[in-house]
Amino acid sequence: MLPHGGYHKLLTYQKSDIIYQGTVIFTQRFLSRGDRTVDQMVQAARSGKQNIVEGSEASGTSKETELKLTNVAKASLEELLEDYLDYLKTHGFEVWEKDSEKGLAARELGKTADSEAWDRLFREKSDDAVANLQISLIRQCTYLLSRQIAQLEEDFKNHGGIRERMHAARVATRGANWEAALADWLAAADSADDLAARVTEAREAIRRIEWREKRKKGWA
Repeated sequence: MLPHGGYHKLLTYQKSDIIYQGTVIFTQRFLSRGDRTVDQMVQAARSGKQNIVEGSEASGTSKETELKLTNVAKASLEELLEDYLDYLKTHGFEVWEKDSEKGLAARELGKTADSEAWDRLFREKSDDAVANLQISLIRQCTYLLSRQIAQLEEDFKNHGGIRERMHAARVATRGANWEAALADWLAAADSADDLAARVTEAREAIRRIEWREKRKKGWA
């Protein structure tokens, strides 16, 4: 089995965990109980974090599964980003530009993974400040996830996981066995005419197999 797990060391996991904890605090502090947005935001934040975890755990058996789950994590966080942007817009608050003084300060804060420090900020800052801090964190996290996904795509293309490697091995084994059987059958010919007849028969069999495969795929 390939190396897997170790998600706690991933920057994407560390940031997504802070984002999730902050979203729970934000919705408790600033949104009304019963507001459907609460569940939507918390679930999106949780999905971002959990799919990073599940993808990391799945990497030992299937790179394809890890790739899909990491994409789901990124999509969930992008959905959450829109919720925070909508909150600021509908309440008439400023969205900090990334190169503004506040935006640069938020990006600098994003470099720390100190969960206790973030917890204090989420509990003490105003709603617009918390929302903007979360927006900065989410953008950092989705950027890192994009890079992580690109690396996973390259790894999957070049190596795959255990499931993909086992499938390739089975296909190769079936191909090798079929070729060996065909070679033995042709070698058993007792004359030139018999060999020619067997070659013709083999070609016809191959054409029939190819035709069946094309029909399965809708090409014929």
